[in-house]
Amino acid sequence: MPLNPQVARYLQAQAALGPPLRTAPAMRQRRSAQSLMGIEDRTIDSGDGGIALRIYSPPGLRPLPVLVYYHGGGWVTGDLDGSDFQCRLLSRWAECIVVHVNYRHAPEHPFPAALDDAYAGACWVEDDAPALAADPARIAVGGDSAGGNLAAAVALLARERDAPQLAFQYLAYPVIDAAMCLPSSAENGAGYGLTSETMAWYWDQYVPREADRANPLASPLRASDLGGLPPALVLTAEFDPLRDEGEAYARRLTEAGVAVEQKRYDGLAHGFLGQTADVDAAKVAMTELVAALRRAFAPAQPS
Repeated sequence: MPLNPQVARYLQAQAALGPPLRTAPAMRQRRSAQSLMGIEDRTIDSGDGGIALRIYSPPGLRPLPVLVYYHGGGWVTGDLDGSDFQCRLLSRWAECIVVHVNYRHAPEHPFPAALDDAYAGACWVEDDAPALAADPARIAVGGDSAGGNLAAAVALLARERDAPQLAFQYLAYPVIDAAMCLPSSAENGAGYGLTSETMAWYWDQYVPREADRANPLASPLRASDLGGLPPALVLTAEFDPLRDEGEAYARRLTEAGVAVEQKRYDGLAHGFLGQTADVDAAKVAMTELVAALRRAFAPAQPS
């Protein structure tokens, strides 16, 4: 189907901001223009310094399930404010606590720094669940784009280390393989917001050593075994250079016996969950994501 006309208008408005600025500070400055107000901020200790978190706690009976959320931005941009509105929606509509982990950025902190922070944040949630009034048996990880990459890698690490115990993972148009060799990378490589050229630049910032790019914790599609991972929701967009790698990962998960729901949103482009104010189909996608989270968080029924 053709590109959704509302997406086309959104992309035209973004293009009017000017050409991409391929330096980390310039890209962060552009993203910060969309900053929103926060809820409750904390800093937790880690072996490499402090990690900033933003915690969203909706009203409701405790303990509540928890979504550990990782923002997109190519591991280079994004922050607590830039994803504030999306986290508010997820917390309120899914009736869960959302803990947004503000991981360290590349190129100053290359792989695996962002993953180390992402994993530390998930472990902190499990360890401090009573203080959060959270249910340690209902912890999910999720994220968009590079955040989806981190969520997938955290799930792999959690399986390897047997902690934290994860109930669910959602991966929205995730970055899954550094090879960028599947057809959608060329088919949708320009003209739809995220370009393949920019994605290659992001990889250069996050994983500058070519040898590290085959590591499954950087490229989860390279994992030899995906069995034993938590159930997954994988969302992709028709006009996204990352479409095929996300769908390939969903197939690999299914083949490994993982319960997977995979949905491609026709007519949409990369980043659609951030376009709910402009694109009706993006609102539908957000509603369906929330419904999947609510199903995953539903208490088990007695047999």
